[in-house]
Amino acid sequence: MENAIPHGINIEQCKKITATAIDSVDAFSDKQIILSYQSGRIIVAGSGMKIVNFSKTSGSFAATGDIQSVRYLAKGLSFKSKLFK
Repeated sequence: MENAIPHGINIEQCKKITATAIDSVDAFSDKQIILSYQSGRIIVAGSGMKIVNFSKTSGSFAATGDIQSVRYLAKGLSFKSKLFK
């Protein structure tokens, strides 16, 4: 991963989110967008969410809506697998 694009995220007035180094959009609705990047997943929650740009080639992503939260989930074991270890 020597040439990995640095990941970054920017939120403008809780109305627009842009991100870099995004690998894929795993799921989306008007209330939630789930993104994958090199180190795990990002969950963007809100209302009226709309994806306005995603380029798998460049890794750029942009969405608009009323953004209420952004959560990072690291790669690794799921909660269930840790619980029943």
